[in-house]
Amino acid sequence: MRKDQVKNVSYLTSTRKELRNKATPAEAALWQLLKNSQLDGYKFRRQASIENYIVDFFCPSRKLVIELDGQVHHHPAVAENDMHRDERLKDLGYTILRFENKDVFNLTEWVLGEIRKYLR
Repeated sequence: MRKDQVKNVSYLTSTRKELRNKATPAEAALWQLLKNSQLDGYKFRRQASIENYIVDFFCPSRKLVIELDGQVHHHPAVAENDMHRDERLKDLGYTILRFENKDVFNLTEWVLGEIRKYLR
């Protein structure tokens, strides 16, 4: 991983902070399960910058990005933007796992299991 790919660029600092402070209920719930290396000892960051993108959750050691999607992501323009973003992140060597917000609440163990599958 190049140093210039992941960094807290100054022009995104306030946006990242705002996203952390205004986390969706699903983001807050998943963060409670990921923070402090609780998931099998893997370190996660939330609202991390990769190039010009801000990702919901990021495990640097495994180059894993986790995105939580709500209804807005079903809109064609948003879905297309997500697709281009995912392509760029994949080109940089990252793996992206996407989950629906509702799955964090309704299928918590499944979500954690899918994350663990990748981490192993």
